[in-house]
Amino acid sequence: MNLGLGIFFATVAAIASDSMWYELGRRKGVRVLQLLCRISLEPDSCVRRTQVSFGKNGPRVLLVAKFVPGLNAMAAPLAGIIRMGWRRFLLFDVCGALLWVSTFSVTGFIFSGELEHVLDNAAYMGKWLFFLLIAGFGSYIGWKFYNRQRFLGKLKIARITPEELKDKIDSGEDIIIVDLRHALDFEAQPETIPGALHMDAADFEEASEVIPRDREIVLFCACPNEVTAARLALLLRNKGITKIRPLAEGYEGWRSRGFPMSRLVEPNDVPAVQA
Repeated sequence: MNLGLGIFFATVAAIASDSMWYELGRRKGVRVLQLLCRISLEPDSCVRRTQVSFGKNGPRVLLVAKFVPGLNAMAAPLAGIIRMGWRRFLLFDVCGALLWVSTFSVTGFIFSGELEHVLDNAAYMGKWLFFLLIAGFGSYIGWKFYNRQRFLGKLKIARITPEELKDKIDSGEDIIIVDLRHALDFEAQPETIPGALHMDAADFEEASEVIPRDREIVLFCACPNEVTAARLALLLRNKGITKIRPLAEGYEGWRSRGFPMSRLVEPNDVPAVQA
């Protein structure tokens, strides 16, 4: 095979795929990421890791995204969700795809002789190699599934439903609602639950000493299984803040029911939390 043509066609294919996911992200929003997370081995953290990478590095993430499992699947649709300019996306994606394809293609070209020896040995082992590969892959999936179930088991905590929260808001109850979504989520969906204030999960945990103990606190996020909100609620309960619950189904659960939305409330707008 001609090395140059191989690199060219593989790069074009990668760019075509990324462009499709970029457009889906731009049109469908966070629902695309939630769909991808359903088939991920670590659905609770895949979106957050990608958001953090984009927050720190911007479009430069696309240069290395294809080398990082998980980030590879999330980078292109997230670029569309945050409305990254098409030309900017295409520039960095082309460079990233070309780097990724060239790295493996040139490596295979240089070490083609050694690869032939590997294939000869693999053919000699025959079906035993196939069974070893299947067993190894099955063990990896099983270990990931076990760790995930154990992690979710630790996060079993009573949740408040969107209907219950709306009833409390309508009745004028004095509750604190905290939006834990990542900053990139706001770029895609800037509205939030009425009266909610936005804080990073780490900042809210560090403020545990000044969080009121006599008011009910509701946390919500946009991640699968409400894992960020549930994890933080569990940590704060261990610190003595017992009137705290995550919102079942998170942001999308509230929004999908057509409940009222409002502008974001900054932490400084809520003196009671600072007291």
